[in-house]
Amino acid sequence: MYYVNDKEYECSVSVTMDIFNDRWKLAVIWYLLENDKRFKELSEDINAISQKTLTIKLKELEEKNIIKREVFAEVPPKVVYSLTPIGRKLKPVLKEMFEWGIQYVKENGKIDNK
Repeated sequence: MYYVNDKEYECSVSVTMDIFNDRWKLAVIWYLLENDKRFKELSEDINAISQKTLTIKLKELEEKNIIKREVFAEVPPKVVYSLTPIGRKLKPVLKEMFEWGIQYVKENGKIDNK
């Protein structure tokens, strides 16, 4: 049995699936792999996400200790998001998912490099 975030799980895969239960969280992490970013930068990188949804996903990932939110005492306020050490450990997983996606498209679809 696994106990984390006030929940009980029978399998570690269930823990992972519960944390990454939608596409937006993985997209946020993907773009934070490059470097730390401000809200506007993430919003521009993931242009299909609304600001409200991005705010919610950032809070959820922060609560799960996947990302860190750092506020700088400046005017106007500066907020920077970064991956925590456990968040950075997702890099090889996401890189493999990226490569798998490309291979899947090559075998089952097509790539249009306009």
